[in-house]
Amino acid sequence: MALSEELAVRDDRRFRQGLRLSRLPHHKRWMSTTFRSSRTSTRAKVKDLATLSFVEAKANAALLGPPGVGKTHIAIALAVAACRAGYSIYFTSLDDMVRNLKAAEAAGRLTSKLGSYLRPSVLVVDEVGYQPLERAEANLVFQVISKRYEKGSIILTSNKTFSEWGQVFGDEVLTTAILDRLLHHCEVVPINGPSYRLKKPPQGHRTRDRSRLIRRLKPGAVPRPAG
Repeated sequence: MALSEELAVRDDRRFRQGLRLSRLPHHKRWMSTTFRSSRTSTRAKVKDLATLSFVEAKANAALLGPPGVGKTHIAIALAVAACRAGYSIYFTSLDDMVRNLKAAEAAGRLTSKLGSYLRPSVLVVDEVGYQPLERAEANLVFQVISKRYEKGSIILTSNKTFSEWGQVFGDEVLTTAILDRLLHHCEVVPINGPSYRLKKPPQGHRTRDRSRLIRRLKPGAVPRPAG
């Protein structure tokens, strides 16, 4: 009994240390997610990802959809589950990763900095597609994807379809090379629906639906005064 308790304490300490090193913006557990989808196939894919079989296989997961549908929330929940299962994890936005790699390259420390993104069992890359990249920046992303290929898992979120990634990375040949390695072993989960952020009433507005307000605020329209 004492041994099992000691092991449980040790596992919990390892888990908490892993979360501290992960740079996750918050620590949502899987059961606390509010993900809802009208598509049975999408729910089934997310449920399958939660088994972490793709992490064991060193495969990838891509969560695609418009802003506010829960992509980052699911990615973080999967990362927390992986950490609980004993895998090392690291979270970054694509923009932060590129900026850090560029700074390291300028300082002659690129190889060392690349290790930050290559060592973890699971690398979460959030917000792919929000900012277009220059070719040199896209090449840094390619290095991460290429060096992690079949050696560790990537969970990414993107508001762009893969057919639009050429616009993001600015070079069709480089984009093809990135997608070739990323998608060879990858579960792609399209997520659609209304934004959860827009459906959540702002503080102090009990019944207002922000998505309804946005639809009303068309060019030339004058909103009614509150009250």
